[in-house]
Amino acid sequence: MAALLTLTGVSKTFDNGTKAFGPLDLAVRDGEFVSLVGPSGCGKSTALRVIAGLLSPSAGDVAFPAARPEVGFVFQEPTLMPWATAHGNARLALELKGVARAEADARAREALARVGLDGFENAYPRELSGGMKMRVSLARALAAKPKLLLMDEPFAALDEPTRQALNDDLLKLWREDGLTVIFVTHSVYESTYLSTRVVVMTPRPGRIASDIALDSPPARGEAFRLSPEFSQAAAKVSEALREAHHR
Repeated sequence: MAALLTLTGVSKTFDNGTKAFGPLDLAVRDGEFVSLVGPSGCGKSTALRVIAGLLSPSAGDVAFPAARPEVGFVFQEPTLMPWATAHGNARLALELKGVARAEADARAREALARVGLDGFENAYPRELSGGMKMRVSLARALAAKPKLLLMDEPFAALDEPTRQALNDDLLKLWREDGLTVIFVTHSVYESTYLSTRVVVMTPRPGRIASDIALDSPPARGEAFRLSPEFSQAAAKVSEALREAHHR
């Protein structure tokens, strides 16, 4: 499987002298679901922003061996426009790209339906639950038809049943669209459940301590969450995180 993205010697130091992470060497292959886990402040979210092009690296190279793919970004907070409906929020990125109104409307409606919000197109953010707001945020990213989806702790603030439901929906979308996903989380269990690989980072400045390949079944659900295979994989990630924390 070809590399969609490579990081070579990438690091980020802020103007105040704080080194967030690096150097990082990482290749992400087309179709992978890669989670970044590590202690708070180790640079996971900063690395995601560097990959997205929202921040420039201080050193090293972020490269896409083929043409740069369409990139979607889902932040920790839904970041919805309060004056716009769910449909208006889902359409926003397309409007900014200059997509024709009729096409933008259709793509926004389709994306909302795919994340389980069919019938809520005209609801405003104040009328939606936390989980529904995050679904709108995900729909906004999907409406742009990304090849690479970057997600920065999107479900951290949600209750566990909502989080698990969104995890399942995300896996379905990943399979259906052939997405490549890079997902930042603090949760060992979430990273183990979702990922084909878990990249464990050290405390700041974050470096890669472990790169764990997971052999999970493509279709997952409650039975997998309760299986010995899942428990063993989570224990492996947890131990790697413990070791990285003490480096």
